[in-house]
Amino acid sequence: MTLRWFRYALGATGALAVVGLGITVYLWVSYGRLIDRKLSGEQRPVPRMFGRPFEVTTGQGLSPAQLVQRLNDVGYAERAKAAAPGEFTLNPASVTVVTRPAGPEPSHVFKVDFVKGTSVQRLTSGGKPAPKLTLEAPLIAALAPGERRRYVPIGSMPKQVIDAVLAIEDRRFYEHPGIDPIGIVRAIWTNMFGDKPYLVGGSTLTQQIVKNTFLSPEKSPIRKLREQFMAIVLETRFTKQQILELYLNDVVLGQRGPFEIHGVSEAARIFFGKDVRNVTLAEAATMAGIIQSPSRLSPFRNAERARERRNVVLNEMANAGMVKKDEAEAAEASPLVVSTRALENEAPYFVDYASQLIEEGDSGLLKPDAAVDIYTTLDLHLQRMAQEAIGEGVTQVDKQLAAKKRKGTAQAALVAIDPRTGEILAMVGGRSYSQSQYNRAVMAKRQPGSVFKPFVYLTAFQSRAETGQPDLTPASVVVDEPTTFKDGDNDYSPTNYQGEYDGPVTLRRALALSRNIVAIKVAEQVGYGRVADLWKKIGLGTPAKAYPSIALGVFEASPVDMAGAYTIFPNNGTFRPLRALTSIVENGKVKAIAAPASKSIARPDATYLVVNMMRSVINEGTGAAARGQGFTLDAAGKTGTTNDLRDAWFIGFTPELLTVVWVGFDNNQPIGLSGGQAALPIWTSFMKRALAGRPSKSFSVPDGVAFADIDKVTGQLATSNCPVVIHEAFLAGTEPTQHCELHPEGGVKGFFQNLFGR
Repeated sequence: MTLRWFRYALGATGALAVVGLGITVYLWVSYGRLIDRKLSGEQRPVPRMFGRPFEVTTGQGLSPAQLVQRLNDVGYAERAKAAAPGEFTLNPASVTVVTRPAGPEPSHVFKVDFVKGTSVQRLTSGGKPAPKLTLEAPLIAALAPGERRRYVPIGSMPKQVIDAVLAIEDRRFYEHPGIDPIGIVRAIWTNMFGDKPYLVGGSTLTQQIVKNTFLSPEKSPIRKLREQFMAIVLETRFTKQQILELYLNDVVLGQRGPFEIHGVSEAARIFFGKDVRNVTLAEAATMAGIIQSPSRLSPFRNAERARERRNVVLNEMANAGMVKKDEAEAAEASPLVVSTRALENEAPYFVDYASQLIEEGDSGLLKPDAAVDIYTTLDLHLQRMAQEAIGEGVTQVDKQLAAKKRKGTAQAALVAIDPRTGEILAMVGGRSYSQSQYNRAVMAKRQPGSVFKPFVYLTAFQSRAETGQPDLTPASVVVDEPTTFKDGDNDYSPTNYQGEYDGPVTLRRALALSRNIVAIKVAEQVGYGRVADLWKKIGLGTPAKAYPSIALGVFEASPVDMAGAYTIFPNNGTFRPLRALTSIVENGKVKAIAAPASKSIARPDATYLVVNMMRSVINEGTGAAARGQGFTLDAAGKTGTTNDLRDAWFIGFTPELLTVVWVGFDNNQPIGLSGGQAALPIWTSFMKRALAGRPSKSFSVPDGVAFADIDKVTGQLATSNCPVVIHEAFLAGTEPTQHCELHPEGGVKGFFQNLFGR
């Protein structure tokens, strides 16, 4: 009887062993296939978005720190003596760069010498002057939904980053098979009886990969067993170096706005504004320390906790012999410094905008299993400057609002383009992407107000050139006074800003001072319908209706719309549609994205008259504060202030750079500030940075334009007695013939001038 039961028990045990072995083999094979499918490259590649290559030239306004930022953008490693491609050396007054080979172009060594740390004095290669240094296109973002990440191979990871992670997360990583029984026992003992002021974990890096990639967050014995089993399977599928590379590129290190930060490379950029190759020992320890609890230890929200955890990591590195004790102590004593605007500096509003264009235009470009690289028009150097200008500008706006005791958080948007091509160079859609992802540069439809007035004058001059009517030139005098206009059966009685009127004033002066009454009178003479037709021809924003208020921009358009519309001015009447994408590389095959077709909107000669008038806005009008703030280049522009001081605008341009700035409240309540007060300082700050070191360029004068010296006040031909003379532009044949009656010439010359009108 006993023997029989023994045989039964032995048989049952054998059967269970066979079943257990079968289950183990099944799970081993199933988990192995799952791991291979997920981690061996079969998953969908993440599309990547790049900006335009950065160029360095002699005379360019550029500091050593800014060049180092650009080198960090494209993954150059700082070395004591740059020798290999992709390395650079920072000296007190110069930077040496060893470029990477680019196609048939071999690597070169460039030396960039700076003068006073503000501009490039010399650019040499091999001891000889070089025309320019061109860096690679910088990676702006990997387009994984809800994530920010950038892949870096393990061979490019700095040793101190790897050591910091292993010291605090898995010191026996190279010794265990995926699970670490010794580590588990030690963790339990330390947590129960040890004297360390923090809890020690028992999970290996391999287990963490399994937990974060394959399993749910539930905590149960079954889930833990699955995690340990899959970790052992994973270790048989990949080498230790491959597992470490997976971990360092995927580990979650926090949240910035709507995005999870994945991997130490992206964390280095978000936290410190650096390429991961250039982080310090203290910064490496900070990132490793955050892994334990990314939210609780965030250096942005809990700097003191992050610093304490960093020092724990440094102490563990010293105990493990990874760094010397004095090196760890020096790093512990260093302050924790983070880059507070790093996410904004990665152009998130532009990335959203460009991604939307792709989805709307050809979503098939992002089909599964295609390795896609998207190349854009964004200039990351100018983007950083735009973000800085917005950050400083909204701070000043906040102070002005506080002084006026106005409640609410002001928002701002900036769009900078190359007017010659329509390429978007920089885009900021709000004061903080982390707080609001609403892109005001594209989506905020607001009344353009006075920034529309140049289109009124353009309509008048265009009509004069084509039909001879109305008889208006930039020197024509119109009376600026309170006026009631007929709006159908109703009366329309607008006022000037702050109730100021100038009496008889030239059109140039009226535009420079943004006089509403004069603009409406010009629109009335040319016909409100003609003004509406011109805007319809451009085809942006909402339709403008043929009422007197059209002259004051009473319709809606976004900053991007206005940037596109304004391209007609520096292009002598030709409209350049904006573009953000230049090419897409799919599985190595380049697909160029053609620029949208330009179209003629107005005559070159009529357009130039308006541009020349708009120069007075900046030189002596409502935008003159730009000169007082140090902007010296030849430029044209227009302030914009809408009804009830609801929106503040400034749009200004040189022949090579056009920038739109809008400031207002999201709820469309009046901000109580004019365009000159709120938007102009941001525009000036950005343009000074963006064009630093560049020579002033004049606007080209088309055929059909003639010039005459006129009196500033009367608009008549100047005499030697006129105190202020304007070298005014006219459509050829429309120059004034009457000499200035306010400041007439004396003697015989004056007699004959008055007699014959010349």
